[in-house]
Amino acid sequence: MAEVSPITRQVTVETRQFSRSPVDIPLEDVQDCFVYDRRGVSVPFKELYQDRKAVIIFVRNFLCYSCKEYVEDLSKVPKDVVKGANIRLVVIGQSAHHHIEAFCCLTGYPYEMYVDPERCIYRKLGMKTEEIFTDSAHPSPHVKSGVFMGQLKSLWRAMSSPAFDFQGDLHQQGGAIIVGPGTQVHYAHFDTNRLDHMPINWLLQHAGVDHTVDFSSKPKIIHL
Repeated sequence: MAEVSPITRQVTVETRQFSRSPVDIPLEDVQDCFVYDRRGVSVPFKELYQDRKAVIIFVRNFLCYSCKEYVEDLSKVPKDVVKGANIRLVVIGQSAHHHIEAFCCLTGYPYEMYVDPERCIYRKLGMKTEEIFTDSAHPSPHVKSGVFMGQLKSLWRAMSSPAFDFQGDLHQQGGAIIVGPGTQVHYAHFDTNRLDHMPINWLLQHAGVDHTVDFSSKPKIIHL
């Protein structure tokens, strides 16, 4: 197999178009909602972004194959890059908190992860609860599995899980916001379907990170 050359150019608005929500999202409506860590400890949502800028990714559910593969790529973002940019990288799911540990182990994700089991933040921010596919849609570059095999993998994980459940509403879509410090929202994108994830390098670029991660094989950092 021929070696895949690393991508060295930035993904910009001109090269890739994604649906996005207005930056004036109702942050005041969700700042006091609680999210829960892997021990079930509640944390006010606003604590995730009060002190520094945070890249917050909302996933559909922990059994979703596309979310799993997206978070696997998030895990490849080097810690020194996150620390050097003084940002927080946060994933929020909608399952019960006891699924967090297993999902982190499965994906190798080393950063912060919480859950919003009542979907309070999902609903108040207006994230979609249906999938919309269009001919012009751009699938996530981080999803490697096809729909059929991906769904089989998700079903198998559900059936083989010690606590058999779907780990969230199957119709709920995710999204991503970049917010903080304070209440300033820098960027927001709400997914229209399971493949509509915002490319990770583009999120990092919007957060002020001046490096690009090569997701083609093992993680590399390419100076722009």
